[in-house]
Amino acid sequence: MLRRAAEPLAAWTTLRLGGPAANFVEAASRSELYDLVSAADQAGQPVLLLGGGSNLLVGDVGFDGTVVRVATAGVHVGAEDRSSVEVTVEAGESWEPFVDRAVEAGWSGVETLAGIPGTAGAVPVQNVGAYGQEVSDTITSVHVYDRAQRRTRTFAAADCGFGYRTSTFKQTPGRYVVGAVTFRLRRGRLGAPLTYGQLSDSLGVALGARAPIAAVSRAVLALRRSKGMVLDERDHDTWSAGSFFTNPFVPAHAVPPGAPAFPHSDGRVKTSAAWLVEQSGFSRGYGNDKVCVSTKHTLALTNRGAASTEDLVALAKEIRDGVEQAFAITLEPEPVLVGCSLD
Repeated sequence: MLRRAAEPLAAWTTLRLGGPAANFVEAASRSELYDLVSAADQAGQPVLLLGGGSNLLVGDVGFDGTVVRVATAGVHVGAEDRSSVEVTVEAGESWEPFVDRAVEAGWSGVETLAGIPGTAGAVPVQNVGAYGQEVSDTITSVHVYDRAQRRTRTFAAADCGFGYRTSTFKQTPGRYVVGAVTFRLRRGRLGAPLTYGQLSDSLGVALGARAPIAAVSRAVLALRRSKGMVLDERDHDTWSAGSFFTNPFVPAHAVPPGAPAFPHSDGRVKTSAAWLVEQSGFSRGYGNDKVCVSTKHTLALTNRGAASTEDLVALAKEIRDGVEQAFAITLEPEPVLVGCSLD
């Protein structure tokens, strides 16, 4: 088991930002993960779970507690029939290779989630989604350690509280430690009908048509690379946490003229955070030589190599406040903020 003191968290996040962890340990198995968290709880130590670090912004002062890096691995094929297969993925398993394996095996349901960095244990927390798919479409259960009840539990999908970029696990921050996620994936080389215009255009097929999952995965990767959303150590546009702000849900009357609008079942309308940011004057490349809006994607805030978390927070505040002043809409950050705040 790896244990270190004063480990710089900048080395473990895709933003390359964050001060030191007082204690840093790695969990190599699900039971070890649960035991490490339980022991820290009993000792009264704050705990920060670390997966791929792709959705995390840590303050410059670091974390005065125990950081548990989830280094578990394993993909277990369970019940299967002619039309579907059940697959359980350990929380520390890297998400990108799992999607690649699913596509190669002819398991459909996650192909539009290709190229998303991070680990499998993080995807149900955020209900990760892209290009018309969300992980809640295929998750059947999530195995967790409940820190409040001090026991392991299995959540059926219906009990996970999935919504747009949210879940029960996100709404009760810190309570649940995800140990494994089980998916039910369809067998077949064709994906579900395409619902995302940019993707269907890229594939040269009509909305509502189906395409081979291998082709869908390749097209998604190409789109993500064009937006600086596939990690590349040499490209500072990828030194980000992905989209920094979530698309806001607002009353229909609050949608600005000309803004994209997607009606929701509860009567609200989802509009585009990227559109709001651009129309408020924050175009690609806005910022300075330390932090700036990605030159490829309006919603990504990037570290140009010599930034501090304080620098990035200042830029995020400027953009949030500018959008609020222009449109009376308050954008919410998507990454988990630890030891820093936009308030």
